[in-house]
Amino acid sequence: MDEKEQQMNQPMTIKPDLAKRIQEEIGQNVYLCYQCVKCTSGCPVSDFFDWQPNQIMRAVQLGQEDIALESGTPWLCASCQTCTTRCPQGLDIARIMDFLTRESKARGFKPPIPELNIFNEAFMREVSIWGRSYEPGLVVELALRNRNLKALLNDSDMYLKMVRKGKVGFFPHPTKTPSKRKTKLIEDAENAVAYYPGCSLESTASEFDESTQEVAKAIGLPLIEPEGWVCCGSSPAHREDPDAALKLPMENLALFEKSGFKEVTMPCAACFNRHKAAQYEIRNHEGVKAKIDKAIDYEYKDKVHVSTLAEAILNHVGTTTIAEKVKKPLTGLKVVCYYGCLLTRPPQVTEVEHPENPTDMDSLMSALGAEVLDWSYKTVCCGASHSAVRPDIVISLSGNIIKHAQETGADAIVVACPLCHLNLDARQIQMELTKPMPILFFTQLMALALGLPEKSAMLKKNMIDPRPLLKTII
Repeated sequence: MDEKEQQMNQPMTIKPDLAKRIQEEIGQNVYLCYQCVKCTSGCPVSDFFDWQPNQIMRAVQLGQEDIALESGTPWLCASCQTCTTRCPQGLDIARIMDFLTRESKARGFKPPIPELNIFNEAFMREVSIWGRSYEPGLVVELALRNRNLKALLNDSDMYLKMVRKGKVGFFPHPTKTPSKRKTKLIEDAENAVAYYPGCSLESTASEFDESTQEVAKAIGLPLIEPEGWVCCGSSPAHREDPDAALKLPMENLALFEKSGFKEVTMPCAACFNRHKAAQYEIRNHEGVKAKIDKAIDYEYKDKVHVSTLAEAILNHVGTTTIAEKVKKPLTGLKVVCYYGCLLTRPPQVTEVEHPENPTDMDSLMSALGAEVLDWSYKTVCCGASHSAVRPDIVISLSGNIIKHAQETGADAIVVACPLCHLNLDARQIQMELTKPMPILFFTQLMALALGLPEKSAMLKKNMIDPRPLLKTII
């Protein structure tokens, strides 16, 4: 009898202590779970778990704390929000998984997957030092603390190619926390849209940043980037430090509001999701807003709308105007639009009408003249930040996405997330694919279709070179 069978056959005494802790700290009543197994059946990472999500929920209900707190499952959760979105009881299962990792550490359990714990700690350390994430520093700390030279060597080809492509920002971009600096009204801010690029667009996704700003100018979307924004915290913050996960986005929202903006657009899916989550928290949980106002030394008026970049373009410009501005239509180009997890889920946070079948990028690509193919992988997880420490998960999930796109008949995948782009584009070096597939930010294709110079799209930075495919357009 193996260890798992022994645990299952032990005499059972129901202890509600852990369930009570979850209720008290994050307001989730685990006893609402009736084991419909939707969380497990929809989880993209379930093949890599020791215990399935519904089994973890049952263990918490029964008070089997050794299972819930020593399992690797909460640590391997990709925070894709699929379980939270689909739970018929409205349980925030992803948040429960975050709680279990923190509770496990607090009780002195050794993290079952130490590399993930090191990643979270290192990420938050870089943010605390610089105000923004600093990828070279993060990679160095991971290497030193993991002492896993084999993993580094396995990724060396990818890293070297990224360096040659200029996708590594060698120097940090330090900034003070907005609440610790003076903020002035920006002239004409109320008639513009604040632009929050996020940390990745300063390094691995600089082509997204450049193409975004050039496209915005071409279509008449006034974007202004306020000085002094800080990192949103991404996934490590809500797992490692819930207070920071709320405070970091709220620092930014206060900055935008004090600068005079009514809207901020965010190209990065994680940044968008974390700022929307912060707004959801202060609007729906008693006492949270008063606490955060004190922490950021500002009474936030909640007057700033947070939009995705595609949403901002559609709302302020529209497909009719964009179609009229097209000079080099993408005729004959077959694409599938990949949204990933965090642009749409969970819908109560993102306020997206169709979280499983978003269409914003589809509409934009159609306006450019491309043939947009329908497919069922629009919001399937690519593996997210596991790329840093569990590339096997990313290679499996992202590889399936690319293979399905190829089977659908697509020439390229269009994305709107820096991390999705990195996983689908850079990791192809390690996938066993019959042929590579170009992965393009939607703004890169917009830049080409609008007749902007090729350098505006920065196609040379893509790991899988899209220029042979796009030679008739560029």
